[in-house]
Amino acid sequence: MDQTRCGLVAVIGAPNAGKSTLVNALVGQKVAIVSPKAQTTRAKLMGIAIADEAQILLVDTPGIFQPRRRLDRAMVQAAWSGAEDADLILLVIDAAAKLGERVEAMLANIEDRPEPIILVLNKVDIAKKDDLLAYASRLSERLNPQHVFMVSATSGDGLVDLKATLAAAMPEGPWHFPEDQLSDATDRMVAAELTREQIYNQLHAELPYSTAIEIEKWEDRKDGSTVIHQQILIERDSQKAIVLGKGGARLKSIGAAAREAIAEHLGRKVHLFLHVKVNPRWDEDRSLYRDIGLEWAD
Repeated sequence: MDQTRCGLVAVIGAPNAGKSTLVNALVGQKVAIVSPKAQTTRAKLMGIAIADEAQILLVDTPGIFQPRRRLDRAMVQAAWSGAEDADLILLVIDAAAKLGERVEAMLANIEDRPEPIILVLNKVDIAKKDDLLAYASRLSERLNPQHVFMVSATSGDGLVDLKATLAAAMPEGPWHFPEDQLSDATDRMVAAELTREQIYNQLHAELPYSTAIEIEKWEDRKDGSTVIHQQILIERDSQKAIVLGKGGARLKSIGAAAREAIAEHLGRKVHLFLHVKVNPRWDEDRSLYRDIGLEWAD
């Protein structure tokens, strides 16, 4: 192998800009959960992409928005801390939406940062061409990015050139992770996230994003299978009925889909048991923040 390269890329953007989809596409495999719901990503999660001799450490951060509660503050704190020590910032903009106040507030924090910026206008497959050119011009003048890319993380348009540019921008140095490692997330964290993804995808707008998954029990059996007990934490009794569904049908559907996804990730048979618990103040539990990969925010 020639001289290796390895560097840290902070993937920053507003909620629903397509950051997780972009990270998954660059890695070449799903490492971050995805849903149409805003603020799906909560913790900093690293996706590890390889291009030739370069290892690109992509830190998928929560979307940056105006925090209103402790969980919000922890998520925004995680997003900005993801940019610390980064070799560059990959700023992802939803080119199919208006820039708006959220993006403007984020730009105000980014424009004075010392890290070089690569600007990515995402969702070009559904964006208006006139908007693309206007956004590129306006943001380039304001941020002076090193490069501007127009891509679709969903279709893959523009990703080959983007990945090659990221690889070339990585500093020389040894790889930080084995060649076959795709993420820094633990199996327990991934299992919880895959269940949360199913909740979002199956319940859509019926349930607020403020739900969490707690691992109650994890047992690796001698027969090679794994037994997992997870607790779905929600805030109100009315939400419990939504998660359970008629006769418990919705919970069974969520469990079946989550079990299949977790088994695929672990590469072995999984016995998944889901329980629903109402806890109006689950977001005030310090230990839960640690489990989901967030720092406690005062």
